[in-house]
Amino acid sequence: MPRPWSPDMTHIHVVVTELTTGDGRTGTGFSWAPWVGGRAVHALLESDVRDAALGLPAHPEVVFDRLWWHLHEAGRGGLVTTALAAVDLALWDLRAAGDGLVAALGRRREAVPVYGSGVNRHYTVEELVAQAGRWRARGRTAAKIKVGRDDLAEDVARVAAVREVLGPDARLMVDANQLWDLPRAIRAAEALRPYDPYWIEEPLPSADVHAYARLRASVDVPIALGENTHTAYEFRDLLAAGACDIVQPNVVRVGGITPFLRIVELARTFDVPAFPHLLPDISGQLACCLPLPAMVEDVEDASFADLGLLAEPYPVRVEGGLLRPGGHGGHGIRFDPAKLAATRV
Repeated sequence: MPRPWSPDMTHIHVVVTELTTGDGRTGTGFSWAPWVGGRAVHALLESDVRDAALGLPAHPEVVFDRLWWHLHEAGRGGLVTTALAAVDLALWDLRAAGDGLVAALGRRREAVPVYGSGVNRHYTVEELVAQAGRWRARGRTAAKIKVGRDDLAEDVARVAAVREVLGPDARLMVDANQLWDLPRAIRAAEALRPYDPYWIEEPLPSADVHAYARLRASVDVPIALGENTHTAYEFRDLLAAGACDIVQPNVVRVGGITPFLRIVELARTFDVPAFPHLLPDISGQLACCLPLPAMVEDVEDASFADLGLLAEPYPVRVEGGLLRPGGHGGHGIRFDPAKLAATRV
């Protein structure tokens, strides 16, 4: 990545998968893992996933259910669902080959807002302010920054500095990446209240449902989580416990578009909106089809298009603060073979 997420987080893993049906049609899928796990996902796809998938009908829901059950002893989420996403996305690419993914899912809106995002906890205040200035110059009316430094006062000062750059009307979100315990999260929510955070993301360990329910009952700032939640059953438990105000499923980590849609419908029954996590090249298309309005996260210089992995035309375009899908068939994500060859591990 041209903009490392920390001194030791300098790359991401992308595993591109090609699926061919018996009648010769081809769909492209992919899996994605930041800096850890790519080789393990690749190994699963080369062995157990491929062996179990061959011979199945080219139907996303059927294949996902069969493969998830077949592989569940290796894990119900994590590496298993991350690998399954490559197959599911390829099958949806086939299903939507005619009019495109948005048409296949059912377009509900022409465009969706984009919020600027950065993995920037290691930035100096000056670097953070400069990044916020770039977002504002590009027309972003919403942005998210990392918090969770050792000294809460530093977090407060950094949030205050970004709020000053963005202005009082912008949506400003903060993301603690699971770094706080419950007492610290409560104190942080109170300390950040003057800067009107639109949400606090993953303030606690993602699996601690009980603590999230206690936190949400103790603060009046919306709580968002879900990027590290992998199955519909886990999302059900979060929602039933009243643990969050916003869910953020990552389409790859949950296993693809098929389980993503199931999670979104589940959240809808609790009147909880779903904001897709990362991967704007595909998440932007999904967001145009969600039953409740959402924003799309665009981490600076980290989309597949920004990384130079895709051939043009790109599947989505961002102008100002809005993202619009293109007029492609399938999901429109076409990887550049030369770039893939140059970056192959």
